[in-house]
Formats: sequence, structure tokens, C-alpha cells
Amino acid sequence: MTSFEPKSLPTSKLHGYLLSAVAPRPIAFASTIDENGNPNLSPFSFFNVFSANPPIMIFSPARRVRDNTTKHTLQNVEATREVVINVVNYDMVHQMSLTSTEYPEGINEFDKSGLTMLESDIVKPFRVAEAPVQFECKVNDIVKLGTEGGAGNLIVCEVVKLHIDEDVLDENGIINQQKLDLVARAGGSYYTRAKKGFFEIPKPLSTLGIGVDNFPDHVKNSMVLTGNDLGMLANIETLPTEESVKAFIEDLGGRYSNIKTATHRQKHKLARNYLSFGDVESAWKILLS
Repeated sequence: MTSFEPKSLPTSKLHGYLLSAVAPRPIAFASTIDENGNPNLSPFSFFNVFSANPPIMIFSPARRVRDNTTKHTLQNVEATREVVINVVNYDMVHQMSLTSTEYPEGINEFDKSGLTMLESDIVKPFRVAEAPVQFECKVNDIVKLGTEGGAGNLIVCEVVKLHIDEDVLDENGIINQQKLDLVARAGGSYYTRAKKGFFEIPKPLSTLGIGVDNFPDHVKNSMVLTGNDLGMLANIETLPTEESVKAFIEDLGGRYSNIKTATHRQKHKLARNYLSFGDVESAWKILLS
């Protein structure tokens, strides 16, 4: 067995060991607003529930390891002392992943991910309408665990109202775990689907994905593409050029001879097929043809 003293390891390597070994971890999909009312949405896997009476949840936006800066979520809860914690199921996991992109301050991750803002009843931050369970919370305390990169900040949240989609409840009003279909975080690019096991999602681009808000309308408002499809499509730096789309369609040859006259719906179905294999670039070329 290989053994280490934490102080002998670079923080980045220790961070990797901790996240890979202590897994899977539930995800707090935290919605906040800044002092000017600008929404922010970001996931955190340093998270759990710690008390039922009072109902307390704690999540931790850690200081960034690479440059010791703090995240917008932490800055917002320090200023407003309110947050909504949304749970993440499989149907929205790619959109959730996209919101971990480090977009500049003031950018609305709801718009970027294509998720829907839903007004809360008690607190000011918006709920994620697609989340099957949403917890409106007041922040009771913020416990700073250190001042160096990688240090956590425990956000102690008291639930003041919870919302549960009736579709995940059984006949006795109890949450059915199979219907809830939660996902959890593991190390690297790995996630766990509660009822299926491990899967991978590529990390969001450090150069910033274009976001759903920059999609053509027929793609953004598709009745075929799922939330996960939109999340995958949004994680590209730029749309394919007209020339590359034309070359791709010509190269398809006889396989899809009617692609040029296909309807949006037909193209969206074909694009979904490419997305099922993780081929985002080809999917986009189909959609833009």
C-alpha cells in the first residue's frame, strides 16, 4: 500500500486523490443571485444533508487550486445569505456539467445551459424548473476552512421550503429512488447514475462553450433534442463554418442522400444519433446543413 502525508503532496494531486476516493458524492446544484439580482447557477459535490430538525444542508465552494480565487457562488451567498439547492437527475446532467464552466461574472448560466428559471416562493434566487427536487434555503453560517487554494467554505443552509415533482413520488407520497434517477460525482470526468453505474462526461471547455443562448432558434427550441443533447451541443468553442458543413454533407454521399431536403425534425433525429456516440461536431454539421 502506498502512503502519503497530505502536506507532502501538491494540492492538485491531493485534491485528485480525495475526489476519486470519496465517491460518489451527491451534487448541490446551487442557484444564487448577486447584489444586483443577476442569477448564477453552479454545481458542487462537496455536499450533503446534516440535520432534519432543523433541516440543514451544507455545501462547500472551495477556493480554486490553481490561482486561489473564490467562486461567484460564494461571493453571492456572502452578500445575500440565500440559495436554492436543486438536485440533479440524469436527464439534465450534461446541462449541469456545462454550468461548471467559468463564465465571467454577470453571465447567466441558466441561459447558457438552456435550463429554466423558476421563481422561488420565499428566497430570491431562482429554482431550476427541470430539477425534480428543489430546496429554498437561508444561509445560517459560512465557515471558512482556510485561505489557500483548495480550502473549502462550508455554506450552512437551512431549508425554508422544499418542492418535489409529483412524478417521482409513489402512491404513499414517498420519493421513489428509481424514478428520481439521481446522478453523483466521482473523480476526474466520472459520474454515477444511481440505477446504472459509472459514466463519463468530458469536462467543459476552458475556452468557454458557446452556450444554448447562442444556438439557432430551431435547435434551441427543438422538440426532438433533449436537455442532455443541448448540453453536449453547447460545449463547443465555435459553430462549424459554412464551408466545413458543406464538405461534411458532400462527404456523406449516398448514406443520407436526402439530407439537403430533410426537415428540421429529421435532421434533429439524425443529429441525436451522432450525439449518442459523442460526436458533437458531426451533429452540429447535420443541424446546420
